Order: sequence, then structure tokens, then C-alpha cells
Amino acid sequence: MLETIQNFLATTGIAKLFGSGDTVAIVQTLVMYCIIGVLVYLAIVKQFEPLLLLPIAIGMLLANLPGAELIHMDLFIHEDGSDFVMQEVIEKGGLIDILYLGVKLGIYPSLIFMGVGAMTDFSPLIANPKTLLLGAAAQFGVFFAFIGALLLGFAPNEAASIGIIGGADGPTAILVTKTLAPTLLGAIAVAAYSYMALIPIIQPPFMKLLTTEKERKIRMSNLRPVSKTEKILFPILVMAVVTLIVPDAAPLVGFLMLGNLLNVCGVTDRLSGTAKNGLMNVLTIFLGVSVGATANAQNFLSPSTLYIIVLGLTAFVFATIAGLLFGKLMCLLTGGKINPLIGSAGVSAVPMAARVSQDVGRLYDSNNYLLMHAMGPNVAGVIGSAVAAGVFLALFK
Repeated sequence: MLETIQNFLATTGIAKLFGSGDTVAIVQTLVMYCIIGVLVYLAIVKQFEPLLLLPIAIGMLLANLPGAELIHMDLFIHEDGSDFVMQEVIEKGGLIDILYLGVKLGIYPSLIFMGVGAMTDFSPLIANPKTLLLGAAAQFGVFFAFIGALLLGFAPNEAASIGIIGGADGPTAILVTKTLAPTLLGAIAVAAYSYMALIPIIQPPFMKLLTTEKERKIRMSNLRPVSKTEKILFPILVMAVVTLIVPDAAPLVGFLMLGNLLNVCGVTDRLSGTAKNGLMNVLTIFLGVSVGATANAQNFLSPSTLYIIVLGLTAFVFATIAGLLFGKLMCLLTGGKINPLIGSAGVSAVPMAARVSQDVGRLYDSNNYLLMHAMGPNVAGVIGSAVAAGVFLALFK
């Protein structure tokens, strides 16, 4: 009986953690538990992107529980650079290995984009196509962070994965990283979603610094009505044009526009409802848990993670600055008809960034309604980040 008890105790996670005698590994694991606790706190108490931050945190916890053996990244990342073998993953993998196939094969990010498309109204962009330029300008943060990562010694494929954090679009960052730099996936996913959640804190100081009170009080004229025909043609044309120019952006842009077409055509309400509700919720759980599980103590607690966090913040800041400065230029060229605050919404993060533009504007004029105007560059930012992702994939995969 005593031997049986001893054998059982030897199989526990506590024994595997503290019985290894590896002090460094023990400390790293305990530090990871602290980081996970912070993420859970931010998700539940502060309600920062809880729908994704909480599954990511729990995925990290599951990956760092000694003996759980739920994910084996060595099945996906081979030292000789060869690709993973599906049959090997199915036969030898744990539960999260199976879920991670949806990330590795690019299934989850694209289908989540379909849900985003079904929830997104492109009418503000169609009614005021000039705001597409604001969404494009905000992508400057992506390429600024890319260059910064290169200067810090990251390989081009890793720098591209880090730079895409500036697109403020989690699925886009995940799709690029799982292809170009899978070992960085955990750190990049945590950085991307954390900064997306902190947009209401990160952006306002720069919005106030780079605009005058007079500019912040500018009231924009009402948008023109958009016809149903325009709403139907827009996603089809964008899908065709973007894919013809940047074929590697097709998985994201194609499914984004498919979701939107399901929503606006008026004959597929059931499909649209499924895409933006049930399917979206399931995919969010699977994506969050499987991506979080890639962040084990060994690869997450490294100098590269610190660089990624700093560069991710830099990307967000410079994307915001670029959008605001281009907004100021458009304000000047249009004779004061465009409020520069909407330029900050070009960082994507639908619809949070647009709400921040609205909130800051109303601090100076309580009757100023910028939300719909800010949605133009906001959804343009989604398209822009997908195109930037396609460019990086075409160059470095």
C-alpha cells in the first residue's frame, strides 16, 4: 500500500515540478503562474478583452501544469525545419494539440474574420471613402515596429510577425505568426490582445497631445445614406481587388467580406447569425486556449518576449500617431471638415478604437457625435491590417 501511495505521489504535478531539482525551471513556472494571474485579473476584474484574454490565460495555465501533457509544440516545430505531420499529431498529440491544428492550418483566424465581417457595418466607409486613407496611414505602426525588430536583431520573418501587432487585430497577428514565427506565437498573441484591451488608456494622451482643442471640437456633417446595392457590391469588389493584388491576404479579406455579404444581402440571415454568434463564440474559445497554450515558461520567459512587448506598444503608439497626423492633414486639405480624432481609429480594433475617438471628442463638445465617422477608418484599418499581413506572408513565408 505504501509503495502504491508513493508511486501515485510521484505522478503528481507537484512532484514533477519540485522533484526535478531544476531551480531555474521551478522559478520560471512560478513566474508564469504570476503572469497568468495578472491576465485573469485584467480579464475578469478590469474586463479588458475578457472574451479572449481569459481563454488565453487558461490556455497558458494548462500548458504550464507539470504532467498535464496537453500540448506538444515539438510535434509542430521540428529542429530540421520540416513541416508537421498530421497523422503524427493525431496519434501522439494531446487535446490542445488537436485544437491547435485550427491555428496551424489557419482555420480559426479566417473564420473569426468571417464573424467580424458579419458584425461590421461598412456603410461609413462607403459613404465617406476618403477615410480609407486614414486606415492605411495607421498601418505605419506595423512597418515601424517591423524595422525596429530588425534593428534589434530579429530575423525578417520574426520581425514581420512582431510588426503586425501594430495592426491591432488579433486574428491577423496569429495567422502571420503561426506561419512565419510559430515559436513567438504565445508572446505575440498576449501582447496583441493586451494592447487592444488597453486602447482606451494608450490612445487618449496622444490624441490630446497632437490635436488642438479647436480641432477636437470639429463637427462633421452627416453621412449620406448608403444603398443596399452599394452594400452588396462593396464586399465583392474589395474581395476581388485585394486578392488580385495581394493573393496571400485572401484567407483574411475573403472571409471578412464573405461574412459582411452574408449580413447585408438580406437573404442569409441564419448564416449571418451563426457566423457572428454561435460559431464566433466557439472559435474564440478554441483560438484563445490553443494560442495561450503555446506560451510555456521556456519560450515565453526570454529576452525576446520583453522586446516583443516593447515593440508591440511602440507599434500601437506610432499607428495612433500616424492616423492622427494624417487626420490633421485631411482636416487642413478639406478646410476643417474632418475631425483629426477619427484618425486614431485607423488602428482597427473594431469598434473600440472608434468609441475612443467618440469619447475624447465628447470631452470637449458633449453634443459632438463622431462614432459613425470614426467607424470608416476603423473598418478600413481591418482591411489595411489584412493587406499588410498578406504582404508580409508573400515576402517571408
